[in-house]
Amino acid sequence: MGIKDIIKGKKEWKAHVARIKALPKDYQIVYKEIQKYLFKVGPVELSDGIDLLSGIADFFEEGVASGKGVLEVTGNDVAAFCDELIKDSKTYADIYQESSHKKVDKAIKKASDKAKK
Repeated sequence: MGIKDIIKGKKEWKAHVARIKALPKDYQIVYKEIQKYLFKVGPVELSDGIDLLSGIADFFEEGVASGKGVLEVTGNDVAAFCDELIKDSKTYADIYQESSHKKVDKAIKKASDKAKK
């Protein structure tokens, strides 16, 4: 990653934060909770840029424009809303799980091969 990419990323992030701060307070509160949730769950695409978060900002701006409260947009269960957003995304938990399965399979195969000898 070059310096230009870092600067571009910082500019994008600042513009994104400004969009969120322009939302009504209830939207800002829910957005912060969504952001925390997503950073904990860890969809891999979050490390590739802010596309997912920008999409949420777009969605929220549409909700504001149509006069809806934030929970009318997300539903009462914000965690379920987040899970739905990332249901087709690979998460770091998925990668860890796949890695663990491979290690276990390899260890079992190795033990099985030794037992046959």
